[in-house]
Amino acid sequence: MSIKFETNVFPLFHPAAVDDVKDPCPVFDGNLWHMFGSSGTVTSESWRILHATAPDLYGPWLEHEPTVLPVSGSGVAAPGVIHESGVFHMFIQTEFMKSGGRCEHVVSNDGFQWVVLNSAIVALPDTDEDGIYDPHPAIIGGKRYIVYSGMPKFTKVPQPDIYLVRSQSDSWFGPWKRVGKILDHMDLPHHNSRQHPDYEWGIEGAQLVELPDGRILLNATCFLPDGPRGSRQRVFFAIADRVEGPYLTVGPVLDPGEPGENGHSTVMIEGRQLMLFYQCRREATNHRWRYGIAKCDLHGEVLSQVA
Repeated sequence: MSIKFETNVFPLFHPAAVDDVKDPCPVFDGNLWHMFGSSGTVTSESWRILHATAPDLYGPWLEHEPTVLPVSGSGVAAPGVIHESGVFHMFIQTEFMKSGGRCEHVVSNDGFQWVVLNSAIVALPDTDEDGIYDPHPAIIGGKRYIVYSGMPKFTKVPQPDIYLVRSQSDSWFGPWKRVGKILDHMDLPHHNSRQHPDYEWGIEGAQLVELPDGRILLNATCFLPDGPRGSRQRVFFAIADRVEGPYLTVGPVLDPGEPGENGHSTVMIEGRQLMLFYQCRREATNHRWRYGIAKCDLHGEVLSQVA
């Protein structure tokens, strides 16, 4: 069920020094847009933290030196960032293709210099959250949450579902209480099943947004049941009355338009407009990951499909 986006600009820019850019998270500091994400290459799965700035979401984007954090792990990438009261709060994974991992909390006054604080979330060995990654902060009903992917131990391919924690201090400093799983493979009829002989991946890249009517939009990435690998990844939405769910699927919402795929994205709502900032790769980019931005009427397209 694709949504008809009024505009769709892709690619937004081409990175200067790396093959791929993924996991976009644009943040406005009151004067300037900051783009945080992952920059590197899917060839070796080597990633650093992208930082770019622009006067407008559509650019032009100025790439800065990658952000370097004193954070250990083999998969330090995919930052989820929010700006509040003059401070950037970044929540970032340390792993994404193996057991373990932490969600680290780092802060900055300018988006360039960062201080690492205590870990916000840590994996729970030998549980359904044996590995965690893709954290993204959200304010829902005035309360602060982090949504993320959690997965049990695996032998071939990770099979993550979507989980949630809530701040017990109503600040970004926690402590964080686990709410539990809010979206499972079985909740998505358009996702590849765990039993599929060519299972590719699970649900990831989740974000929560409070809609003007009070309902909750979950924006995330699924993998279609069929098709060749490298063509199944899609952005989808889901709607719920409560942040804990249950969620009703809307989507996948965006067709690549040619052989390719799209995924990990950030939704921003401005008045009646929903803006989707997403990653995509297709023939036009030589199948390298780039960013795009699409816009639609919030009430006409999204809410009408789940009224």
